[in-house]
Parts: sequence; structure tokens; C-alpha cells
Amino acid sequence: MTTSLPGTTREVRLTAVPAGLPAPEHFAVVETPLPEPGADQVLVRNRHFLVFPGLRTLLGAETDGVPLPPLRPGDVLFGPAVGEVVAAPAGGPLSVGDTVLHLLGWREYALVAAVDCTPVDGTLPDPVAHLSSGSAAYGALTRLAGIRAGDTVLVTGAAGAVGSLAGQIARLLGAGRVIGSTGSARKAERLVSELGYDAVVLRGAGPVAPQLAAAAPEGIDVLLDNVGGEQLVAALGAARQGARFALVGALSGQLSARRAGGSAPVGIDAFRLVVKGVSLRGYSGMDHPDVEKEWTGRFGAWLRSGEITFPHARIAGIDSAPRALPELIGGKHFGAVVVEL
Repeated sequence: MTTSLPGTTREVRLTAVPAGLPAPEHFAVVETPLPEPGADQVLVRNRHFLVFPGLRTLLGAETDGVPLPPLRPGDVLFGPAVGEVVAAPAGGPLSVGDTVLHLLGWREYALVAAVDCTPVDGTLPDPVAHLSSGSAAYGALTRLAGIRAGDTVLVTGAAGAVGSLAGQIARLLGAGRVIGSTGSARKAERLVSELGYDAVVLRGAGPVAPQLAAAAPEGIDVLLDNVGGEQLVAALGAARQGARFALVGALSGQLSARRAGGSAPVGIDAFRLVVKGVSLRGYSGMDHPDVEKEWTGRFGAWLRSGEITFPHARIAGIDSAPRALPELIGGKHFGAVVVEL
């Protein structure tokens, strides 16, 4: 069954591999014939898609070990998207009108294998909330860090897609004090006034270590790290005995113009790791397949009760999409970045 459909669709393609950080001129919106779904496929009209920093890595020369395919000139960008099924085979698991989550964003219409679509029910009050990065923050805090009542938690990159939810989640899980880091004074104010952070370390306002010492004079129990670099070093210096460090991202290297997007070297004091008994682990959602369902249920309940918000910026229209990734990398937006079609 199908609805009335156009003959063409538009999609965002990579036109050239950037020598450094990507700019709008490295992408183009291209019109292409609307694809025809096969027997096990559905055609989805995308409504919203997520802009995620991992795309920077996929554009670079350091993709070994990355669980996503690299992007080459001519390729269509991709990422999490929410849309409406507009064509589906009779008797299949999905029907026209169903709302689904899938990984073929950056295009107006997506041809997706039915098995690669996740039906969106009413668990979350707004389907766009399915594009949040909260599952990574929740998984890292519950599976690796194990928040305990009264813990002092540091979230680096606190104004990004993961960090803007991580601080709120940490508080709901029992943290006593939540500290964030960001590179913008305006964002720092929002972290405190809107998201309940107790203090913020401002990158670029002097060395991180003394700022963190002032914000957490008794040290930190938990680190949720999205950045690496100097902030990871400072966190180790502030670690209390038995501190738990969960690493979710490494934006210090990933978004650096001086690197290729897939490495973030940092020198840390191994002696302090030993004597303080600090655990340091990287979080991968693939290692914790049970987290997504658990997170979605709790996220929906927290959203409805008003205990949590989903900070995000919406960029209107596919014609504006080529600037979305450069703006995210440049730190223009607060929270997640979503293109609305």
C-alpha cells in the first residue's frame, strides 16, 4: 500500500573529504529519483534526523575499529532518523502511517529494510526524543560508574548531546553534587539555571585543574567523560579513592582540526590510577544491549513528570543541513542538534 508520492527526493552527500574540519562547502543537497521499495523494504518519509559528532570521524582517515562505514565523496550521510512509513508491502511487519526509528537520516525519503526499523510507540511523549543521546549517558552511569547516593559527579562536554542529559540523569540516580565543563560562558549559565548543575568548569578560562579543585574541593567520585585531553587529566587529579571513570567520547581529538578524527592521545598519571584505585572504562552501547529499552522507559517517565528535559536545537529544512555538522563542531548549539524536515 502506498500514499501519493513525489517522483524525486533530496539527500545530503559528501562532495569532498575535508583536509581539516568540515565546512558547508564539503556537502551538497542533491535531487535523486525516489527509490522503489522491494519485498522486504519500506519507504520512510523522514521527519527529523540527528546530527552526531561521529560523522567527523567517518570523514577522516582514522576509521580503523570504528563500527560504522567511512564516508567517501559521493556518499550520502547517515544517522538516526525518525519518520513515517509511506510505502510498505502487504502483510509485512510495518504499515503505511507507522512512525519508525532507523539509521538513514540526511535524506527526505529513506529506503530501509523493514528489519532495520524500530517502531516508535508512545513511550516517549515526543517522537523526536528518540533521537536523544541519553542512552549512552544512562548506560555509562548505571553499567560502568554505578552512581551512589551523594556522589560528586563531573560531566565533561556538559552542554553537548550526551552531557546535557548526563548531569540530569546523574542527579536522578542519586548524585549529591554535579559539575560540568563547557567552553562557553553562555552555556555554563544555562547548565546551572536550566539543567541543575551545581558548578561549571569553563574551558578557555585558565587551566582546568584549579577550576575543578575549586568546584569539587573534596574531589570527585564519578567522571562521565565526553572530551578526554586536559579535562581527563584534571579529573584524575581530583579523583577520590575508588573513583569510577566512564569514557563515552573523546571530542578533544575527534573534533580537532589538527587530527584526523579517530584518535585522542592523552598522557595520564598511571601511578595515581593505581594508588587511588580508579577504574577507567570506555562505554559502548553494543556491549550493553539491554540498556536501550530500560533507558527509554525511564526517560519517558521522567519527561512526563517534568524531572528531565531534552535540550536540543532544531535546524529547519534539508537545504540548511550542510551547515548542521560544522555548526555542531563549532559549538554553536546547546544540547543535541536535530534537522527538521
